Amino acid sequence: MPKASAQLKFLHMAPRKVRVVADLLRGRSVNEAEAELMLHPRRAAKPLLKLLRSAMANAKQQKMEHANLIISEIRVDQGPMLKRFLPRARGMATPIQKKMSNITLILGEGAKKAPRFTIVTERKPKAAPHVHRPKKEKEKPGTPAEEGGKNPRQEKGFWKKMFRRKSV
Repeated sequence: MPKASAQLKFLHMAPRKVRVVADLLRGRSVNEAEAELMLHPRRAAKPLLKLLRSAMANAKQQKMEHANLIISEIRVDQGPMLKRFLPRARGMATPIQKKMSNITLILGEGAKKAPRFTIVTERKPKAAPHVHRPKKEKEKPGTPAEEGGKNPRQEKGFWKKMFRRKSV
């Protein structure tokens, strides 16, 4: 039985956080797994989706039929750890472990099933060429309109309304 695989190494995410999402995918068809990852809210879903699509491209190169592909194995192992220290009170330090994950995804061919749904991707329509149009001048508040309207500042009694203060 032919298999297609893909690996993701040194993902800057703790393995226990990635395993939560990876466990959802094990044994599913690639269509279902891709749909699940596209809608999953966890941060680990995005790199796993990219890895799944890479494995699907590898399967296509091996001339495996897309409709029969299932995730036969997904393994999340711990990668190297960056060790850092956080300074604390009284000259002490607290260790910080920045963990990484190595993920292996293996696709195999299973029994052919009718797809439960299809993933529709929206394609943007081609944009029309940009046509330069001169900007229209906006009327500023308080300026007379070009058609012959009156300027409110030139109306009789404007200054009297503005300066009603009595001088001492």
